[in-house]
Amino acid sequence: MKKGILEKYPPKDGNNLIALLHEVHEAFGYLPKDDLRAIAEYVNLPITSVYDVAASYGQFRLTPLGKNVVRICRGTVCHVKKSASLLTTLENELGIKAGQTTQDKNFTLETVACIGACSIAPVININEDYYGRVVIEEVPIILAKYKKEEISKNRIKKLNGIENQTA
Repeated sequence: MKKGILEKYPPKDGNNLIALLHEVHEAFGYLPKDDLRAIAEYVNLPITSVYDVAASYGQFRLTPLGKNVVRICRGTVCHVKKSASLLTTLENELGIKAGQTTQDKNFTLETVACIGACSIAPVININEDYYGRVVIEEVPIILAKYKKEEISKNRIKKLNGIENQTA
């Protein structure tokens, strides 16, 4: 746990549970299991109670996001323009369901109620990039850009490792 978070709050006081969860979530982008245990001990609550609170609030994540967060709009206009088919294709291409992260932590797939780009529906957002009027055939091409980035970085690391061994 990040140093200083617990000390801001009085010990054995469950009234500060949500504030503590917010701070830890802000620090890490999710709530690590070890930190949930530390919070439970600090506020003198059973871990099951702390976990139940964390799991019941939609803004808390219990697992870290992947390097690339893929969001597909499921708003009305995107739905009418077949975003359900795009979601199925994304799930198949990534090997995960919406709300999950790939094992290699490269992708997280999320659905959103509305991205706010109805004029270019259906829309996929990956990190800061937006793709509009997406058709199923484009999904592998779009994802390849983010897969290549990862492959290139891994190749560079391997090359550097080889160079370091021969130097």
